[in-house]
Amino acid sequence: MILPGVGAFKRYVRGSGGLHDSLPLQAVVDMATLIQENGIKGLSKGTHGVVANHGISAHSVASHMVPDHEYCETPQPQEPQPCSKAGGDAPMEAAEEEEETPEIDIMINNVVCSFSVKCHLNLRQIALNGVNVEFRRENGMVTMKLRRPYTTASIWSSGRVTCTGATSEDQAKVAARRYARALQKLGFQVRFQNFRVVNVLGTCRMPFGIRIIAFSKKYKEADYEPELHPGVTYKLFNPKATLKIFSTGGVTITARSVNDVQSAVERIFPLVYEFRKPRTPADEEMLRQRRAARPPPATAPLTTDLCLVTLSDDEAKAEPDADAWE
Repeated sequence: MILPGVGAFKRYVRGSGGLHDSLPLQAVVDMATLIQENGIKGLSKGTHGVVANHGISAHSVASHMVPDHEYCETPQPQEPQPCSKAGGDAPMEAAEEEEETPEIDIMINNVVCSFSVKCHLNLRQIALNGVNVEFRRENGMVTMKLRRPYTTASIWSSGRVTCTGATSEDQAKVAARRYARALQKLGFQVRFQNFRVVNVLGTCRMPFGIRIIAFSKKYKEADYEPELHPGVTYKLFNPKATLKIFSTGGVTITARSVNDVQSAVERIFPLVYEFRKPRTPADEEMLRQRRAARPPPATAPLTTDLCLVTLSDDEAKAEPDADAWE
């Protein structure tokens, strides 16, 4: 018996009363045609009703139009590819790397700013009529204080004012404008001009001790005089900053802005990391306790950069273990 061709079979289906009436014959003819042309396995049970594309070769259709018999074959076991294994281990390696990434808290202790009121100031009048003021005749200036923000201003008769004690640049500008308003209420023709941040003092603590003697011998920018100061003085030129590095891991940074303080810490960390001290069992136990007490981190993209957090004085006082090693 010679089976009809695919085209004749299609004409037979179109000419018949419907696809449902000739269902068994269609399945048999389709199976025979596929075996003769492609030599593939027969259709599995439950799919004999789907025969619309069985007469088309798999090589003559687009990649998104796969014949139905491709889904009916018994799946062959495939060897795992190396890329899938590497992809599975990537999140674990990234998580381990993130866990080992140090988190250094930078605390801004003092922001010094200066501005000018562009008028002559009578220091005796300020001392007699002002509030929270102190007239220092030997220094030729008046000292004025504010409660919020808690700052101190040095006022000269030339109209130049220096403000210290703020913990951020925004807070320093607010304090400076309040001092200018206080001078205006005393009857002076004040114009707030030439505001700028002069100096920023920040501190941080590395999560390890530092061998400062070996560190000072390797880098010529480091100056260590144990008879004069217990720390190493290290000067950076880009950004311009001066750092005091102590053997306990504490670092004091003096720079022109808060951003320069953070950049200085990022620059000094890989240099001192080479001379870190090995941790003692007590340090390891303290580190485990701090990690266990830390809340779970929020979902964020993984990064290998330093996680630097700037804290205010109030937040630093609220943290009892601020001086402990991480």
